[in-house]
Amino acid sequence: MTLPEQQQLSVLKALVDEPKITQRELAAKADLSLGRTNYVLKALVARGCVKLENFSRSGNKLGYLYLLTSKGIEEKIALTRIFLARKHDEFDALQLEIKALEAELECEKGK
Repeated sequence: MTLPEQQQLSVLKALVDEPKITQRELAAKADLSLGRTNYVLKALVARGCVKLENFSRSGNKLGYLYLLTSKGIEEKIALTRIFLARKHDEFDALQLEIKALEAELECEKGK
């Protein structure tokens, strides 16, 4: 099963901004459930896009540092291109729909 591109991109973007983020914070920032965030992170780690390192958050707790690998950076760029192309297509389709609706209104006005 492939991960949805937008979920991967959201996680990768958040990790670039804040590598010391907790999974709970990452879930909120990526607008995903905590379980889904964990799943996406594990998949990105398994594919070699993200590397985990332990660091000390306080005296007793260990946290993780999520580092994008060079493969992760390439993946983020590729996903951004795909996402942007899809949004351009959606924008173009929306503009056509708006023009059609405006033309319909003009026709209705003329009756």
